[in-house]
Amino acid sequence: MAMLEVRDLRVQFRTDDGLVKAVDGLSFDLERGRTLGIVGESGSGKSVTSLAIMGLHRDSGTDITGQIRLDGEDLVSARAERVRQLRGLKMAMIFQDPLTALHPYYTVGAQISEAYRVHNHVSKQVARKRAVDLLGRVGIPQPSVRVDDYPHQFSGGMRQRAMIAMALSCDPGLLIADEPTTALDVTVQAQILDLIVDLQSEFGSAVIIITHDLGVVAEVADDVLVMYAGRMAEKGSAGDVFRHPGHPYAWGLLGSMPRLDAARVDRLRPIRGTPPSLINVPSGCPFHPRCSYSSQVGGDRCRTEIPLLRETGPGHQVACHLTLSKQQQIWAELSQPASAEPAAAETPPADDGTAETEAGEKAAQTAAANSATAGEPGQDVTEVEAP
Repeated sequence: MAMLEVRDLRVQFRTDDGLVKAVDGLSFDLERGRTLGIVGESGSGKSVTSLAIMGLHRDSGTDITGQIRLDGEDLVSARAERVRQLRGLKMAMIFQDPLTALHPYYTVGAQISEAYRVHNHVSKQVARKRAVDLLGRVGIPQPSVRVDDYPHQFSGGMRQRAMIAMALSCDPGLLIADEPTTALDVTVQAQILDLIVDLQSEFGSAVIIITHDLGVVAEVADDVLVMYAGRMAEKGSAGDVFRHPGHPYAWGLLGSMPRLDAARVDRLRPIRGTPPSLINVPSGCPFHPRCSYSSQVGGDRCRTEIPLLRETGPGHQVACHLTLSKQQQIWAELSQPASAEPAAAETPPADDGTAETEAGEKAAQTAAANSATAGEPGQDVTEVEAP
């Protein structure tokens, strides 16, 4: 049995404008010790999914159906108090913006200690020592001193490290990282990702990385789930999704990134259009208004029929009406690196030194002739015969 099992999850928000279908029938599993990367554009339902797992959507304006089982215990039907007991103890979350997630009125150490004491009956001194140890573990310099600093005294990377320390204070089995490297420079991003990988191997946690950066997913994820309009478009191992993607939306995401294995001679290909409104989701395949390949599907299926998930390989699922052979053919064409040189370019003749010698002789002859013709009075003029 997987540590986390999500089955037919649906999250809907009742608003004055209508019913927002933020997550619409999502299912996946996550084993302990593995990392799942959830990718997609803003508004695809990534963060809503993570907040539903954490039980942070429990208000009168939200409807949640389906199943979320953590170690066999269903969180959707559980009481709010029971979910609160599990939150922090068995599952924890690193939020997108640590500056707003951390309380500005309390020191960083006090907030880590509080998270630890909620689930462990220990003294303040023991909790403080735990906070110092965790800050040192996540790479904060002088942790015994910085434990008494406030969030605004930390840099962006240090605040994110403090959030990781708080999330890991009770050694949770499930860690959800929602855009953990947003607004961080590239060097700090790499450090944070390395830290998450190291801590996962140390604590044996299952990790969900939510991001729109495919580079982050390629760095740390074992499996990839591509979401669009609240639904799963594609899911498989990181190797399958990056090397053999089958959904046009996944092709668009990969095509909008620069490649290191080929010279770039053309502009990157953006995905045309914008994500749909989750109040008025297009009929049929939600991606069909932006898809360049719907014409290659017979009839009007893309506009009228919701595509079902199909196995295209072991553990690789794609929700698309295109046949498997057509998917493979299109991706083979798209993945070919563009040539850096025009095909009609002529190859210059080999330079064996002959042309340079002949040009030098002609130049010498011309210079001598000009000098003889333009000689000053009284000078001897020597005729130059052509060889």
